[in-house]
Amino acid sequence: MKVQHNLTPGPRQYLKERHERLDRLSWSNIGVKRISPCIGAEIDGVDLRQPLDSKTFDELYAALLAYRVIFFRDQDISSNQHMDFAKRFGELEEHPFIPSDAPDAEVVRFDKNEKMVGVENIWHSDVSWREIPSLGSVLRAHIVPDIGGDTLFADMVAAYECLDDETKALIEGKRAINDFTQSFGAFLDPGELARQQKKFPAVEHPIVRTSPETGERSLYVNAPFTSHIVGMNRSDSDALLGRLFQEARVPEYQCRFKWQANSIAFWDNRVAQHYATNDYWPQRRQMDRVTIIGDRPV
Repeated sequence: MKVQHNLTPGPRQYLKERHERLDRLSWSNIGVKRISPCIGAEIDGVDLRQPLDSKTFDELYAALLAYRVIFFRDQDISSNQHMDFAKRFGELEEHPFIPSDAPDAEVVRFDKNEKMVGVENIWHSDVSWREIPSLGSVLRAHIVPDIGGDTLFADMVAAYECLDDETKALIEGKRAINDFTQSFGAFLDPGELARQQKKFPAVEHPIVRTSPETGERSLYVNAPFTSHIVGMNRSDSDALLGRLFQEARVPEYQCRFKWQANSIAFWDNRVAQHYATNDYWPQRRQMDRVTIIGDRPV
C-alpha cells in the first residue's frame, strides 16, 4: 500500500476557518489570550485557590473545548486544591505504571533531574491504552529549569481535517489496537507484566474519534501506545500509522507553553496530543499531574 504524505506547502483552509471561529468567541467571567491561531489560550481572572462558581466553571469548560488546552499562571495552590479543581470536571484516575512520591494516589509527580531523566518527549495521548481513556489532565509546575522544559500541544482535530480526501476515506471506520506494553511494559518483569496485562488488556479504539460535546472528529492514534490497525496486514498498518503519527509534528497545528513555577496546563486529551521537550537535562523539573477519567472513544 502506498501511503501519501501531506507535504503540500502553503495555507490550509481549515486553519483559516478555525482561526476566524476562535476570533469571534467572547467571554464574560474569564480573560482569554490565545497563544496560537489553532490551539491554546492563557486564562486570567481566575483564582484556583477558591471554589469556582457555576458561571466561571461553565466558561472554563467551554474554553477547554474551544482551545483544546488552557493555561493558568501564578496559581500557588495546594495538592488538595489541585485535585478539587480537576474533580469539578469528573472522577480522577490512578495511574498504575508511573512511580510517584506524591502523597495522594490520584497525583502523579514527575520529578526529573540528572538521574531521573524525562522520557515524555514523544508525541502522545495519555492512557489511550485504557478501555475508557482520560478526558483530560491538569499539570502543575513546582520547579522549572531556567531555560527549556517547554511542553508542546498539537490539535488533532486540525490534523484530521487537513488530511487529503484519499487518506480520510482510507481510515474511515477503521479501528486500531492500543496497548500499554509498547511503552510501560518495558519496565516490568515478566510476572508483573502478565498480571498487568490481565488488568489492562489491549483495547480497540477508532482511528478517528468524535467529541461527545462538539461533534468534532480527531485523529486518535499515537506512537507510544497504538500498535496496529485491526484487519490490515502489518506492513500496510505500520506504513499508514507511521504517516498518521507524523501529523502531530506539523507546526501549524501546535502551540508551545513556557513553564513558570505555579503555572498550570489543562488539556483535552481526546483532541490534543502533547510533547514534553527534554532539552533541560540535567536540570531539575518537578510537575504534578492529575487526570480526569473520560468516555469510551466512538
